[in-house]
Amino acid sequence: MSEPFVEHVNVTVSDPARTAQMLHDIFGWKTRWQGEAKDNGVTYHVGGDHSYVAVYSKGGTETAHGSYAKVGGLNHIGVVVDDLDAVEARVKAAGFTPHMHADYEPGRRFYFDDHDGIEIEVVSYT
Repeated sequence: MSEPFVEHVNVTVSDPARTAQMLHDIFGWKTRWQGEAKDNGVTYHVGGDHSYVAVYSKGGTETAHGSYAKVGGLNHIGVVVDDLDAVEARVKAAGFTPHMHADYEPGRRFYFDDHDGIEIEVVSYT
C-alpha cells in the first residue's frame, strides 16, 4: 500500500469564485469541479491532478450546520512550490502581503492571508 496523503481540504469562504480565481492566479491550479453543494451552497474544487482545495459558501438565508457555518475555520493551508520567489511575486501582484518569512532546515517559507483571513503557508524544499 502506498503512503496515505491528504486529497483535499474543504474551506468555507465568503466568495468561492473569487477565492478560486485567486488560487488559479497564484498557484496555476485549475478548477476540477464546481457546482451546487450542501445548504443550497456552491463549491469549487481547485487544485492539481492529485489534490485540491474545496472552497465553499452556503446559499440562502438559513444557518449552515456545524463547521460549515464558519468562514476560515482552520489554522492555515500549506502549499509546496518549486519557485518560492516567483510565487511570492504573484502573491504581491494579487494584492496580498507576504509575512513570517523563514529559512529553515529543510526549506524556505512565507505566509499570506487571503480575502477571508485564511492563512496560506507557501514553502519550498528545493
